Amino acid sequence: MVSANPANDTPAYDESCPLLGEAGIESQKAEKPKPTPLPKGQLAALCTVRIVDPIAFTQLFPYVNEFMNDLHLTDDPSKIGFYSGLVESTFAISQLCSIYQWAKISDVIGRRPVVLFGILGLATTTLMFGLSKSLTSVLVARCLGGLFSGNVAVIHSVLGEITDATNQAVAFPIYGLIWPLGSIIGPLIGGSFSHPASKYPKLFGYEFLRNYPYFLPCFIAAAIAIVGVLLGYIFLEETLPSKRKQKNEKDAILRSYGTTGTDVPSSPPLEKPLSVGDLLSKPIISALASSGFALSFIATSFDVVFVLFCYSPIQAGGLAFSASQIGYSLATAGAIAAAIQLFIMSYLLRTFDCAKMYNFCMSLWPYTFALLPILNFIARRGLDETTGNLNTTAVALLWLGIAIVLGISKIGALAYSLSMILIKENAPNAASLGQTNGIVQFTMCLARSFAPFLVSSLFALSIDNDLLGGYLWVVLMVTLSLLGTTVSHKISEHSRTTLN
Repeated sequence: MVSANPANDTPAYDESCPLLGEAGIESQKAEKPKPTPLPKGQLAALCTVRIVDPIAFTQLFPYVNEFMNDLHLTDDPSKIGFYSGLVESTFAISQLCSIYQWAKISDVIGRRPVVLFGILGLATTTLMFGLSKSLTSVLVARCLGGLFSGNVAVIHSVLGEITDATNQAVAFPIYGLIWPLGSIIGPLIGGSFSHPASKYPKLFGYEFLRNYPYFLPCFIAAAIAIVGVLLGYIFLEETLPSKRKQKNEKDAILRSYGTTGTDVPSSPPLEKPLSVGDLLSKPIISALASSGFALSFIATSFDVVFVLFCYSPIQAGGLAFSASQIGYSLATAGAIAAAIQLFIMSYLLRTFDCAKMYNFCMSLWPYTFALLPILNFIARRGLDETTGNLNTTAVALLWLGIAIVLGISKIGALAYSLSMILIKENAPNAASLGQTNGIVQFTMCLARSFAPFLVSSLFALSIDNDLLGGYLWVVLMVTLSLLGTTVSHKISEHSRTTLN
């Protein structure tokens, strides 16, 4: 027997009646919430602001190893990866130091000023990077860039505050599309416009660009950032609940006195944000933080080691790609990620449980590392020793293999978007959303702070000492990726969004 629900008037049904009669069906239809209209203008402004970060971040990937080589830091090409990893680790360490502070500041002064100030600072430090002529100046520029990029958690919080459970399946894939779109544009800028005086002497054959061969891609990225600041200043509205509450109360008072002349009823007090200790005491928050650490370490390690792998000579276990070819590879990865976000992400969010999708994405990372040696095997078999070039068949197989590996990595990287949704759905209250994002982003930046240095050193150590045929780094990264998969399962155990 099915008993009546005391909370409503739905009658009880016995086993001889359909479980869902007309009344039951109508009740279900009535209970289904209508989707909240998506704030398209706000989302467009947020996406415009968001695209600055991936462009500025990824435009240096195609040439960073070449840049370090031009600084004459070492005569051993295999040690270039050490300095490249140091550059990226410096950025991440600085971001780590500022990310939670930006989140706290935004809870006081608002999201909008923090977002715009951070982008303006990122534009300035990107120009500084392009004008650097020593390792010290490079590290200072990246350190300052990391400090300004610490507003990433604030940007995520804005997205959470302009959406709800009824429209996030549309909004989050659109927002998630921005990083892969920027990661297409960034490497293309870096790969195409580094050394412009030698590549395009008729257009850029200036002495200044010969002395600063990496300034032009940095200038283009900084110009895009300035445009983002201007558009964000004009169109991006404040979303901090306390600030919006003040504005809404003023509007309500004006409407009330203008229409009825009566007093406006007092609104309930705002919720207070929980402390860091209280947030971390909740199992779901600690699970999101620890899994975010694992995700960031694995994904960052792959990004770094993939560029090193492409840059290294074929006989040393790599692919011997030029800066332009590395740029095309990274742009291909961005195109794959954009296609996933654009065509299937919204369907996945509407169809599958978010926590379980997160676990699936994490389970793909071991394959991305395990497949890289196969690419080197293809290159070795197709290499013509006399000319030093690959035959046509090897080139075709190589690019097909790269597309497969990068495709798997970008499906795995969907865990970043899913993490944002899980944070939004599991934050204890609206006032704690900013700090919850700050905690998870802090752990991600912590992993990102040492992952480049660690994986690049491991890559060089494996090749220099021929450990496991030069592939010790593959074995260790596959092992660490498997451990990251086990950590992610705790999210399913505690998430509010997990379906029974």
